[in-house]
Amino acid sequence: MERARPMPSRRRLLKGAALAAVPYALLPDPPAGAETHAVDHATAEWQPATSANYTTADVLTPRPVDLVIIHVTQTSYRKTLGVFRSPAKKVSAHYVVRSRDGNIAQCVREADIAWHAGNWEYNTRSIGIEHEGWVDQPAYFTGALYQQSAALTADICVRHGIPVDRAHIIGHHEVPGTDHTDPGPHWDWGHYLRSVEQAAR
Repeated sequence: MERARPMPSRRRLLKGAALAAVPYALLPDPPAGAETHAVDHATAEWQPATSANYTTADVLTPRPVDLVIIHVTQTSYRKTLGVFRSPAKKVSAHYVVRSRDGNIAQCVREADIAWHAGNWEYNTRSIGIEHEGWVDQPAYFTGALYQQSAALTADICVRHGIPVDRAHIIGHHEVPGTDHTDPGPHWDWGHYLRSVEQAAR
């Protein structure tokens, strides 16, 4: 049952009316260099990778997505975003999740192909999620990181019609031809999948 919302005060109504009366031409422009972008996941913030580090998909033929690939950064959240912004690195992921609070950065639109799997076929059919931390330091896999990442993965699965199971939510180490070991032996797959299932309901 919804609680009735309080009516706005007279002062707030007058302030809103005054703002509505201001012509758009008089409103300040956004700061130089600022970029706004609609994100695919509601709680993510837009932290774009350079376009040199991913492939823009054909908007007329949306790509089918049937995998979510779980990664661990092997560096800090901040440095990961810096890597994705460097044209020399030739790597990106769709999302990065911060360890301490589960903050989510979206770096590549889901419609586009991030270069995260090291396997072109898998890149074209997946969404890549990087998690701040190191495979041999389980303290980085905080409750907040698991919770926010699971909500993100659940949202991706629901929107793309991806089954919530280990055949469709995989680790980077499971991509054919990879030499990566992430997310590593300390990633709690049982807890993670249960959290994704709960969030997807």
